[in-house]
Amino acid sequence: MSGIGPLEPGEGTRARDGRRPQNPRPPGRRRAALAAWYARHRRIAVALAATAVALAGGGYLYATRPQQPPPHPAGTKAQVPYPVQVVDMTYLDGRTTPAGAPPRSFSFAVLLSVTSGPPVTVTRVTQPYAGLSLSTEPPVPFRTRSGSARKVTITMHVTECEKVPKNAGLPFLDVTLRNARAIQTQSFILGPRYAQDLSRALQVACSNSFR
Repeated sequence: MSGIGPLEPGEGTRARDGRRPQNPRPPGRRRAALAAWYARHRRIAVALAATAVALAGGGYLYATRPQQPPPHPAGTKAQVPYPVQVVDMTYLDGRTTPAGAPPRSFSFAVLLSVTSGPPVTVTRVTQPYAGLSLSTEPPVPFRTRSGSARKVTITMHVTECEKVPKNAGLPFLDVTLRNARAIQTQSFILGPRYAQDLSRALQVACSNSFR
């Protein structure tokens, strides 16, 4: 029997290593595929580009718009001064103690003025010494209008001589003030004349205790 030589690979035959024969797509066919894809998606691409441009332009206009602070309506609290900014208190002189005051009492007068803004109400007047109590005429609360002053008589009563100073150095009054803006407490130092008159009155009221 005569031998038969090796067969030539037929159509569709694969090599022994399993790789298919190379058959790259021609360049012309790739360009045609890209052109077809762009034709199908051109409208979507144009719409997305237009949206991006519109958003960028709108953001720029918003960022560069002129800034203006909102106006405050007339009569708001931001336009009303704090009460401690417009109230002053000065010492006038000693006064006769009102009839019916308890023993060891004495009186003096101060002038309270309001320079501007809405009316100010005095809700409380106190002093720092534990052995003293006080009352006012007019009694608290009382109101003072802007641009006016009110004379206030303060009567002090010594409750415990052991708890008051023999010589008051820098005595003050704590006054609680209220207006349309806020409620505040202000300490008013009434000066050397008030310190001298207060020390003298305390010595008279507690003469036996101070010996």
